[in-house]
Amino acid sequence: MRVAPTVTIPETDRRTLQKWSRGQAVPARLVERARIALLAAEGKQNVEIADELGIIRDTVQKWRDRYIDLGLKGIEQDAPRPGRPRELPKDMEARIVETTRRPPPNATHWSVRRLAKHLDVPPATVQRVWKRHDLKPHLVRTFKLSKDPHFVEKLEDVVGLYLNPPDLALVLSLDEKGQIQALDRTRPMLPVRPGLPAHQTFDYKRHGTTTLFAALNMLTGAVITRFKKRHRHQEFITFLNQIDGNTPPELDLHIILDNYGSHKTPHVQRWLKRHPRFHLHFVPTGSSWLDLVERLFRELTSQRIRRGTFRSVPELEAAIQAWLDEHNANPKPFKWTATVDEILRKVKKYRRTYDMILRKVEKYRRTYDTLH
Repeated sequence: MRVAPTVTIPETDRRTLQKWSRGQAVPARLVERARIALLAAEGKQNVEIADELGIIRDTVQKWRDRYIDLGLKGIEQDAPRPGRPRELPKDMEARIVETTRRPPPNATHWSVRRLAKHLDVPPATVQRVWKRHDLKPHLVRTFKLSKDPHFVEKLEDVVGLYLNPPDLALVLSLDEKGQIQALDRTRPMLPVRPGLPAHQTFDYKRHGTTTLFAALNMLTGAVITRFKKRHRHQEFITFLNQIDGNTPPELDLHIILDNYGSHKTPHVQRWLKRHPRFHLHFVPTGSSWLDLVERLFRELTSQRIRRGTFRSVPELEAAIQAWLDEHNANPKPFKWTATVDEILRKVKKYRRTYDMILRKVEKYRRTYDTLH
């Protein structure tokens, strides 16, 4: 009788195969292949494994051989199917790619079936071409290009404070997170369960809003905060007074902030003249990503606000303050690493790409208007 080749499984592979064999969130075919490999490693022959798993011997032999030859990759991926692979003419593949990159008439993007119908090809063909060229027309990402005429000067100023802060001074990143809503869901949230994410109702009740003023210490990572109903220049000056009282008086304060109108009013300018240790540094217009306190706001939103249920504004503020207190108990600073040259190089590259794509889209639209 023919003896099947010996299977030796490294410990790292064994843990993965055992996880697959338990059938938790993996396809049934992968469960079967993992069990074949594990039983083969125990010294069992193909006939024995086939009887134990209720499958034919040829299937056992195929996946035993693929694991020996290719390891985990050999059983994770489907084996090549017999027969000649279907070939798609190169001109048709290029046409699918080119058409996908242009928006269709009366729509913002192509779907698989709409493009397949438009080009008279099977939907599966469109899917294969999109996968091969990593095309995902259903997705969209937002971007913002600053039009600030002093972009470079402001960029150098802010990044210089991050990378080379002045002596005998503190650098603070300041901003307001406005219109934080106290939302009360109409039904309790269902917790996460095996195979299911947490669930919450899409409808809610509004119980008011609050505004969080925050100043992030770039040296320690600690944050100074205050809640207000509005964020006018009066509230901004009140927060500046709080910062003045909560920082060592012998240090200059360099504050990085955005171009919101309440930061530049005559009242604020008069206050700054009476407090000469305060120096305001404004990020370029449309470049809030330069203000590192926004990074803190993102964590606050994802960890405490977005899924939270709040029956009143005081309850919302108490929850946020508890999160901030925990942050301040063991603060860790956000480290800025990008240099001015690196940022400008990426911005210039993106502008060139954007202008080139815009010209192609405009050319396509003119051609379409001429033909129709």
